[in-house]
Amino acid sequence: MMRGMGNMQNMMKQMKKMQAQMSAEQEALNEQTFEGVAPDDMVKVTFTGDKKMKDITINPEAVDPDDVDMLQDLVLAAVNDALGKVDAQTQSTMGKYTQGLK
Repeated sequence: MMRGMGNMQNMMKQMKKMQAQMSAEQEALNEQTFEGVAPDDMVKVTFTGDKKMKDITINPEAVDPDDVDMLQDLVLAAVNDALGKVDAQTQSTMGKYTQGLK
């Protein structure tokens, strides 16, 4: 009966170690920056790994008072590009911990 307890303690230690590793990797990921760009670099945005926008640069050529829709589309394209990169990096960094989990 005691042998089972040792296995349980060992498993708990392993889980704590894995949680600490996950936490450290998530923190490192959050500190990374990801740049998203719209076509022709008309709009550039920078996000952190935890999906907070840090910066946006809009090319003056993209600002046309008669075509605000185009500017909105460019901003959306840049934001979605950056967030896609964040998601891809998150999946490749953290995916190993969630494999097999549903």
